[in-house]
Amino acid sequence: MLRFTLPVLLAATASASTPDNVSSRLMVHIPHNLFKEEGYDHREALFGVPPYGGSIATNLYYADSDLCDPNVDTHKGYPTRPNADDGKMEAWPSPFILMLNRGGCTFVKKVRNAQRSGAAGVIIADNTCLCSDAACIEASPGDQCETSEPIMADDGSGSDISIPSFLMFKKDADAVKAEVMADRPVQLEMAWALPTPDDRVEYDLWTVPTDVVSRDFLNNFREVAVALGKSAYFTPHMYIYDGIRSHCMGNDGQNMCYNLCTNNGRYCATDPDNDLEKGISGADVVKESLRRICIWKHYGDSDGIGVQWWKYVEQFMEKCNNPDYFMNDDCIKDAYKHSKVDGDAIERCMKDSGGVTADAPNAFLDLEIGSQTERGVVVLPTAFVNTAAIRGALTVNNVFDAICAGFADGTSPKICNKCQMCGDPGACVKANGVCKNGPSGSGSGVSTHMFVSSMMFIVAVFAGLGVWHYKRTKEDMRDQVRGILAEYMPLEDQEENGGGGGGMISNPMDFARRGGNASLIS
Repeated sequence: MLRFTLPVLLAATASASTPDNVSSRLMVHIPHNLFKEEGYDHREALFGVPPYGGSIATNLYYADSDLCDPNVDTHKGYPTRPNADDGKMEAWPSPFILMLNRGGCTFVKKVRNAQRSGAAGVIIADNTCLCSDAACIEASPGDQCETSEPIMADDGSGSDISIPSFLMFKKDADAVKAEVMADRPVQLEMAWALPTPDDRVEYDLWTVPTDVVSRDFLNNFREVAVALGKSAYFTPHMYIYDGIRSHCMGNDGQNMCYNLCTNNGRYCATDPDNDLEKGISGADVVKESLRRICIWKHYGDSDGIGVQWWKYVEQFMEKCNNPDYFMNDDCIKDAYKHSKVDGDAIERCMKDSGGVTADAPNAFLDLEIGSQTERGVVVLPTAFVNTAAIRGALTVNNVFDAICAGFADGTSPKICNKCQMCGDPGACVKANGVCKNGPSGSGSGVSTHMFVSSMMFIVAVFAGLGVWHYKRTKEDMRDQVRGILAEYMPLEDQEENGGGGGGMISNPMDFARRGGNASLIS
C-alpha cells in the first residue's frame, strides 16, 4: 500500500503568516514606566477561549520556567512572596496572569500546565529576536534571530484549554521580567473587543469537506443561523492548496502530485485517508469543495443564511461522507433532493466556473485561494467574526457568543439578548429563546421555573412536618395532663365505700379517659 506524503504542500502552509488583525490588546498599567498608550505588540494563541468583549486585568507573576513539567511548583517565581506556615514561599495568589519562557515543549502544553495551576491568562515570553527587529537585536548582541514570526498554533490537543494566552516579543518581555525579578509588582491587562462596525455581524468559516473537527458545528449551527436572520451574514470558505505555488503543476504543464490535484495540478487538497491508491483522493475533496461553493452562490449569497447549503452539508455528512459514496453520483443526487437543491443548476455552475478536469483555471477556486492568502488562514477549521479570528474550540456556543459580542451597542438581535448569557446558548436558540440551563458560568444551573417549583415543594414539605409536629406535641401534652390528674386527684376508692352509686368514679383512670368531663363530687 502506498502511503502518501506531500512535503511541498506542508511547506507552503508553514511559510504563511498570520496578520495582526486580531482584536486583542495587551497593556501594562503598573509600573508607569512600562505603560504604553498603544499597548504592546503581541501574538494571540490559536487555542483557548478569550472573553470576547471583556478583559483580564490583574497582577503578573513570572514562573521563571518554561512550564513543560506538569508538576508545577507554584511556590517559586517572581515577585517573591512571604513564607507560609510550612516554611515555603506562598503560592501565586489568585487571580493572576502567569508569564512563562518560550521553548522546551508546545505552546498548548505550557498553557495547559498554567491553567491547572490556576492562572487566569498566560503570557509566553519570547526568547529569540525577530531578524526584522533591529532594536531587539541591538539589545541582545550575539544572539541568533529568527526570520519569521512564531505562531501559537494548536498542536491538536488544545480543545481542553479554556484560558487565553499571548506571545510577547523578546525585548518587551525582557523588560517585564526584569521588573518582577526585582520584586516590583506588575499589573497587566489582556483585553478583547470584536470590531463592531454596524448592526450586522459578518462571520466566516474556513474548512474542507473531510474535516472532522468542524463536523459537529456544521451539523448543529443551522438553527442558530436562521435565528440570527439577516442580522448576521455567513460566508463559508473551502480551503484549497495552491498547486502552482506548491509546484504540483510542473514546468512542462504536467500534474506532479498525482490524484491530489485537479486542473492539471492547479488546485490541490491533502488525501484524507493517506492512501493514494484507494479511498477519497485530494482531487475528490477539491471537487466537493467547488460543489459547496456553487451551492452557496445559489442559495446563500443573497441573504447570508443559506438554509439549503446547511441542509446539503448535513445530508452529505450523513449519507456520503465515506470512501464508498464520497463521489457517488446517486448519493450526491439524493443529498440534493433532501436539501431541496437544484442539482442541474449546481452542476452547470461548477462547469461554467472552469470545472475540475480541464487544463484551465477555475474562477471560484482562484477566489478562494486569494481570500485565504489575504486573510492569512493557516489552521483548519478557523472561524472569523467581523474579520477577527475566533479562538478556542469550534462549537456552536463559542461562535454564537462571539457573534453576539460583535454587534454595536443596542443593535443585537433579540435572540442574543435572550440566549447569550444562558449556560447553553445553542439549546436556548433551539428552544426559541427559552433558557433551560441557567445563566452562563453556573455550570449545572437550573431554570427559574424548576427553582421556584423546588422551593415550593420544600416549603410544603416543611409546612406538613410542622403541622404534624404541632398535633403530635398537643396529643403528648394532653396525655401528660390526664396522667397527672389520674395520679394525684383524691378520689375515694369505690370498693372501700361499698359500691359505685351516686355518680362516683370508681377508677381514677376513668376521669382521664373521659377527658375530664365527669364530676369529681358525688
